[in-house]
Order: sequence, then structure tokens, then C-alpha cells
Amino acid sequence: MIAHLAFYKLQPEVDPERLETMVRTTRSLLLKIPEILGVHSGRNTDPNSEWPFFFSIDVSSLAKLEMVKDDPLYLKFLESVIRPNTAGEFAFSFETDPTQDLRYS
Repeated sequence: MIAHLAFYKLQPEVDPERLETMVRTTRSLLLKIPEILGVHSGRNTDPNSEWPFFFSIDVSSLAKLEMVKDDPLYLKFLESVIRPNTAGEFAFSFETDPTQDLRYS
């Protein structure tokens, strides 16, 4: 199982209402992609953090993650939620199965 986490800096004009919309839209759009097994998104509890928004998705393998990144709904998510509202990204992918060899994730 792969957990992909992405943290974002926001554009200065993003207010709390728009951030809340980003959180809800992220969940509703990404859950429509069949390869995605789970979605989390939210706001940082530290108001002074440089990374106030995040989302994470769970997929069964790195190959499925690549399929997600090519999916039209994911591309729509990037164009409608991420690009207009963010100014920086910090992303990681983790293997969450302790028995899985990373070479075969």
C-alpha cells in the first residue's frame, strides 16, 4: 500500500473560506478515481505554518499512483484546486506495508 502525501503553500489571496472549499473539493474529486482507496485533506492546526493545506491518497502500488497522476479527474483537480490556489508543494510517497519490499511497491 502506498500513501502519497502532499503539502502546499497557499497564494496570498486564499482566505479561510476558499481553503475550506479546497478541502471539500479535494475529497469529492479524488474519491471518484477508482485506483484511489482513501483520501484525506485538511488545514494545518498551526496558523503560522508555511504549509497550511495538505492531502493524502492511498493506492495499492506505485503503478496505481502513476495511473492516478494520468487520470483526467486528477488533472482536473490539479487545474481547478491546486494550481490556482497554491504557491509551493512538498510531496512524498511512502510504502505502508512493513512486509513489502520497496523494489516491488
